[in-house]
Amino acid sequence: MNTADLLTDAFGRIREEVHQAVDNLSREDLAFRAAPDANSIAWLVWHLTRVQDDHVAAAAGMEQVWTAKGWADRFGLPFDQRETGYGHNTSQVTDVQTDAELLADYYDAVHEQTLRYVATLTDEDLDRVVDTSWDPPVTARQRHRRRPGARRDGHVRARDREQPVAAAGSRSRGLTRVGRQPAQHDPRTVPPPVREGGTVACRGMGRSRSGEKA
Repeated sequence: MNTADLLTDAFGRIREEVHQAVDNLSREDLAFRAAPDANSIAWLVWHLTRVQDDHVAAAAGMEQVWTAKGWADRFGLPFDQRETGYGHNTSQVTDVQTDAELLADYYDAVHEQTLRYVATLTDEDLDRVVDTSWDPPVTARQRHRRRPGARRDGHVRARDREQPVAAAGSRSRGLTRVGRQPAQHDPRTVPPPVREGGTVACRGMGRSRSGEKA
């Protein structure tokens, strides 16, 4: 299996998870928040897709599907078109209101562009520096292996190199951007699901369909 095959398989698994997460859910289900500061399924899937779209487009030197194919207009969210959800507060999480078909279709469009780019990659391509604004610079290999929405592990903005950084709550080995608090809503902070009656409640995401096994 070469690099392109490995990445194609990995992104294919993400697509499967996205469809399983949203299929047959109503707008109300997607917008449900198990706690006032919890993320909704709609926001989590939108955020995941926006980050993948943003990162792949930057690495490939192409326009994001979000703007190039009119998805920003179809969603009609009250954000700047450059928004990916990073650092969103609870009010902005609530603003992501959409339906399952639109979420899945947008992810599929991003997935197709991702695979077209991945098919062109070689091992040598992955060592190419794609972002010099971090110290050390970020390579294509590091960007592709990151979970969507995660920070660049062990990296700090080059312009902040000599500045003190906040370690508390940081997910980058004590390195974070100066003057910016960690995002309140992070899909990786979701606790394990707990059973409440016949429904599995995922406090950080939303709820699953009644009767599903944890």
